[in-house]
Amino acid sequence: MFLTTVLLRKRIPGKQWIGKYRRPRAVTLAMKQAMIRRLEIEAENEYWLSRPYLTREQEYKHNTEERRAKWEAYKRLVTAKFPEHRYMSDHLDHLNVTKKWAS
Repeated sequence: MFLTTVLLRKRIPGKQWIGKYRRPRAVTLAMKQAMIRRLEIEAENEYWLSRPYLTREQEYKHNTEERRAKWEAYKRLVTAKFPEHRYMSDHLDHLNVTKKWAS
């Protein structure tokens, strides 16, 4: 039972674990240790991210050839699925059989 319920004869409305007037969860030792572990991992990530492997000059356009090759391969793959171009002259060529004028 809760102290407020016993002393004031009040209750938490609705479900006690959700909502605006919910019962606060007790912070356990395991919760504190997990939070400290997560903060240490985040601090280590920030440390490694603050020291880049490449400088800005080395990183600038370092893989343009590879990216261009991937783009060309992707374009070839897309155009391979596409049907060939069709022209109206190919569709209407059978009508030119009895053409009277010649020039």
